[in-house]
Amino acid sequence: MTLSPQACRLRQQRVLAAMQEQGVSRLIVTRPEHVQYLSGFRPFYLMTSIACLNANGQLTLVTPNQIPPEVAADDVVTYEAQWHSTLRPEQHALAAETLGKVIAGSSVTNLGVDASVTGLHALRISGVDFSASEVVDLEPTLWQLRRRKDPDELALMQKAIDCTEAMYVRAREIIEPGIHELDVFNELQAVAVKTAGEPLTALLGNDFQCNSRGGPPRDNRAAAGQLYILDLGPCYRGYYADNCRTISVDGEPTGLQLRAWELIQQVFALIEQKVKPGASSKQLFKEVEALLGEFSHGVFPHHLGHGVGLYPHEAPHLNPFWDDVFEEGDVFTVEPGLYSEELAHGMRLENNYRVTAGGVQLLTPFTLELV
Repeated sequence: MTLSPQACRLRQQRVLAAMQEQGVSRLIVTRPEHVQYLSGFRPFYLMTSIACLNANGQLTLVTPNQIPPEVAADDVVTYEAQWHSTLRPEQHALAAETLGKVIAGSSVTNLGVDASVTGLHALRISGVDFSASEVVDLEPTLWQLRRRKDPDELALMQKAIDCTEAMYVRAREIIEPGIHELDVFNELQAVAVKTAGEPLTALLGNDFQCNSRGGPPRDNRAAAGQLYILDLGPCYRGYYADNCRTISVDGEPTGLQLRAWELIQQVFALIEQKVKPGASSKQLFKEVEALLGEFSHGVFPHHLGHGVGLYPHEAPHLNPFWDDVFEEGDVFTVEPGLYSEELAHGMRLENNYRVTAGGVQLLTPFTLELV
């Protein structure tokens, strides 16, 4: 399962339309997510690749060592990322020089880049006359275009979500008083890799702590009465899932914990009622903040959620600092939580949704129960 070359070509067309609007005649990107979005190729994380899209629609892909199969590129060129199996530290310069040989002799008036990562090496070979042209940061445009998830992207995200579901099933089997946080972490990693059928692209989530708001696993054992927050984010072939479940360690949640859980369920009902294209994520955050504020035995101190895809946190941003509105094709998380010592430090539940023309589709329909 990979990105479809045909779908990558459609994404290239969207980028070309944005380039035309901004007067950009060539785009050079080096961020791995952007390279994959355009071409379908994602390099090994220790290696460098470049995608170069010209206004005429031609895409040149620079890859380490060998030409990958089934990529959406008109020209694929390689460079030696290793010498005798040793990774070369000058890969950025080598990749740029390789691209420079392909585009030598051509010039552009405006060059688009993903400015946060494209360095001087790529700029020097770009064909731009810096005395008479402008370098345009197209990264905000790329992030915006990436919000809309195509079917081939959704398929990869669904596989990552399948990994999280299997991880929660295993967690419910093994979590009990006395279990060590590192044992839970190791068990869940193994299940995720087995479900994926291959090593995963990136981390398996941030939160594996018991009796805590979250964090990496510690030298610590779970105890009766505590809650175990598992916020999991496996990345399958470049695409992330990100969802969370909370499990009662002894299977006997207190009355206060159940009251908090019931209030959090109302958040998901609100999301499924309110979210549609054009709805304000900032306003939604405020409504949820007010709802959870009714609970006097815990606090809700963080964002409500965020987009997810090639990067763990994308637009839309569900917090008071952004004025995003939901768009059809967005895939986003909703992660309400309530925390206090009375709650054994609290709970968080997180679902993933896709925005449709008329509302939302739940992508994580597996159980939210504490036991």
